Amino acid sequence: MTAQTGAAAQLASDARQTPGTDAGANAVRQHPGPARPRKPVRWLRAIVWTVSTIVVVAAFWSVDISWQALLDLPQKLARYLGLMFLPPAWEAFPDALSATMLSVAMAWFGTIIGIIISFPLSLLAARGLMPAIVRWPVRGVFAVLRAVPEVVIAVLMLSVTGLTAFTGALAIALGSIGTLGKWGYESFESVDRGAIEAATAAGASRVQVMRWGVWPNAKPDVFAFWLYRFEISVRASAILGLIGAGGIGKMLVDNIQFRVWDVVGMLMIVVIVVTMIIDQISGLVRVRIISGRWELPIVSAFRRRSTERARRESTALKATR
Repeated sequence: MTAQTGAAAQLASDARQTPGTDAGANAVRQHPGPARPRKPVRWLRAIVWTVSTIVVVAAFWSVDISWQALLDLPQKLARYLGLMFLPPAWEAFPDALSATMLSVAMAWFGTIIGIIISFPLSLLAARGLMPAIVRWPVRGVFAVLRAVPEVVIAVLMLSVTGLTAFTGALAIALGSIGTLGKWGYESFESVDRGAIEAATAAGASRVQVMRWGVWPNAKPDVFAFWLYRFEISVRASAILGLIGAGGIGKMLVDNIQFRVWDVVGMLMIVVIVVTMIIDQISGLVRVRIISGRWELPIVSAFRRRSTERARRESTALKATR
């Protein structure tokens, strides 16, 4: 035991006397390893967020906001809702329904014209179907039409067509061309390239490639976009009536100007109900086109909710076991 203790003491003494041992230990402590790399600073993102924040704050402070009016808003809103709906003017229901149907007719006519014009143009704007010299001018036309709201188009057309429902329908048609054209060529560009390559390899012409290689795959999405645009056009037709283009909007603004609030309430009820009915019908057709079955969107929502509830209950039951 004494010999072992002496050997251990000798080894410790030699380790202390070895030159460079302390320096090496200090070097290891001072330089433990490679430093963690710094997180890269994305200057462009930081600049964009900073500029966006400044613009939002500047816009907020530049608006003349009456805070007292905001505080009084709930009380005034309750008062006017009472004037409109307690009770509404039920005797105005036939006129309200007739004006709403005129707005729906404007939206339908404008959407159909937009579909007829935008469909061939969207084929000309699709990448892979037409060269760039054809694509980009057509896309430029779509961009210009999308940039101008339907209300502005209607105001510009008033000097030519006058304050008629036809003016509103033409404004909706021009607005629909820009929107449907963009949705159309994006749908055509997203189709599976296999059918296009097969038709091209079989010696099909460009028109035949569009007919048999592009259209069958893009048809469900294109039909769904057409129906969705019709829903947007119904809402736009009500707004166009505010400038005198006819329909429910004109009747609405006339009664608001003369403070006939019970008739305004009746108009609001008719607009909301008709819009919801159109939404459900168009959703029914969209489901039929996409999935092949007839089902109302509200029924689909209830069915999904029931399925999720049953799944949660089943999971909870398995967990308790």
